[in-house]
Amino acid sequence: MVMLQNMNNMQFAEDFYKNLAPKPYCSYGKGTATLIRSKRCAVKFPLIQVNPPHIVRYLVFDIDAPDAYLHFSDAELPVPTWIAKNKNNGHCHICYELKTPVCKTENARLKPLAYLAAIEHSYANKLGADLNYAGLLTKNPINTENWEVTLLNSRPFELDELADYVDLDYRPKKMTKNEISGLGRNCAMFDSVRFWAYKAVGGSVAAGYENWHSKVLNTAQSENYAFSQPLPYSEVKATASSVAKWVWRKHHSTEFQAKFSEKQANRAKIGNKKGSNSKGGKPRSLNYVNLRQDALKLHIQGMNNTQIAEKLNVSRKSITRWLKEKIVI
Repeated sequence: MVMLQNMNNMQFAEDFYKNLAPKPYCSYGKGTATLIRSKRCAVKFPLIQVNPPHIVRYLVFDIDAPDAYLHFSDAELPVPTWIAKNKNNGHCHICYELKTPVCKTENARLKPLAYLAAIEHSYANKLGADLNYAGLLTKNPINTENWEVTLLNSRPFELDELADYVDLDYRPKKMTKNEISGLGRNCAMFDSVRFWAYKAVGGSVAAGYENWHSKVLNTAQSENYAFSQPLPYSEVKATASSVAKWVWRKHHSTEFQAKFSEKQANRAKIGNKKGSNSKGGKPRSLNYVNLRQDALKLHIQGMNNTQIAEKLNVSRKSITRWLKEKIVI
């Protein structure tokens, strides 16, 4: 590994400054206030928000180890864009710049975000990085007074290239919301809120869009509180707005209404064939009263649900449902 000798430090600083948000977060360090300043002022701080509020341009990993600088090499990962090292303890932030930035709050970009979240989680594990690192503030790579900064790679990365170095884990097994970190929080929130919204939008049409948007935002905030490191409110609000608009528009589209009507008609046909709609459902229950009574008798005699289902030649699911009901013998 050799540092690029021909990298133009001035050009890097100019590009980095151009890519900052107009008013990024910044700080003097741990234990001090997180401030919002113009980027002309923020670049003078030791810690700075390198990604704009809703865009991921830089993947940053926080490694708290004396040999943190060597972790990417030991893990056989690609050479990072830059490394900012704490001069006192060797702890580092290492960064990979993305060739194509990824939106964190746009419903239409959910698949690229999930892909990037899987890459981030896999890299963090391989690097031994802090999984609880929120990613809001990063060691400022153009602040060489506080950090030992090494510019290593001038070429930004495609997602596929980064993915080639790891076995991606899209959703670690048995991971609770409290354990989800990084960009995985955005994906988890999207999934929870949008699946809720698909079911809830029908009952909110009469009250209008503003009421609907408020409900979605409240749901998103509740989901966010479950994370050990909650997302900034700006991201929660943007995600809620994206889901609210997308689901509302889909629900009101001609195509959606046609599919919904077709689904309802199919359900009605199936119900009519089974006799569930012809007489309010109760006659259908009476048709099976003898079987249900037999099921209860066999249950009292000690048979389990599987054995009862086989004996009466009905599904185990039906037996389970029947035995939950009050049946008079």
